This record gives sequence, structure tokens and C-alpha cells, in this order.
Amino acid sequence: MSVARILAEKGNAVVTVPPHRTIDEAIHLLAEKRIGALVVTGAEGRVLGILSERDVMRALASDAGSAFDQPVSRYMTSKVVTCTRRATVEEVMETMTEGRFRHLPVVEEGRLLGVVSIGDVVKRRIAAVEAEHQAMRDYITMA
Repeated sequence: MSVARILAEKGNAVVTVPPHRTIDEAIHLLAEKRIGALVVTGAEGRVLGILSERDVMRALASDAGSAFDQPVSRYMTSKVVTCTRRATVEEVMETMTEGRFRHLPVVEEGRLLGVVSIGDVVKRRIAAVEAEHQAMRDYITMA
């Protein structure tokens, strides 16, 4: 299964935040949308970084309460790993495992097309394995 298919099934809506917004605003947006990461974008929509729950925790651990008033750009992960719609579930799983992150923006020609989370990937992988098992059971039963 490809990332294109995942996005077709789940949708390609992405919650973004500009780099000048505060950590406090970002935390409220994460909570309101019930998500684990925000893609940080510039005025032209280019991906500048990603702010995850882990980044927020590091900000609070290092700067305590003063982090709330700091811009997202201070704490975001700026070296963002991305994928394209052609990437497979297996490739995305490997990338996430190696990089130790749970959200992967989908970017092509500089445009943000969506975000794939580890939950999206695991859900599709489990469905594929269950389908394979069912096919094997059906084959054995018919034999």
C-alpha cells in the first residue's frame, strides 16, 4: 500500500502553524485538534519544521514556564524528514523507526500534501496482515 492510498482513505487535511506562534498557542491547537504534531509552515506554505508533543516536552523541561511565550520556531524540529505519495507503508515504517518519530509530512514539489502518522501506518499494515491470514485460511479450507 502506498502513502497516496492512505491519504485517499484518511484525507489530506494538515494542521499547520506559522513559526512565530507561541508554544502556548501550539499546545492549545494540539489539544483542540487532538493530534500529536503540527507542521510549521512559512507564508508560501513551505514546510519549515514540525512541532511534536516531544518537542513541547523538551521545551518545558529546558525552559519551564518561560517556554510558553517563546515562538514555535525556537523548539520545532527543523530538519524534517518527508516522503512522497509513492512511498510504501513498509518504507514509511522503516523511516519512522530509524528516525524515532511518529509523524511524516508528505511533500512533493515543495507542496505539503498531507501527514502520515504511525497510527495510520500500523492500522493499514494490520489490515493487510489480517487480509493475508484470511486468504490463507480460505485457501486451506478449500483444499
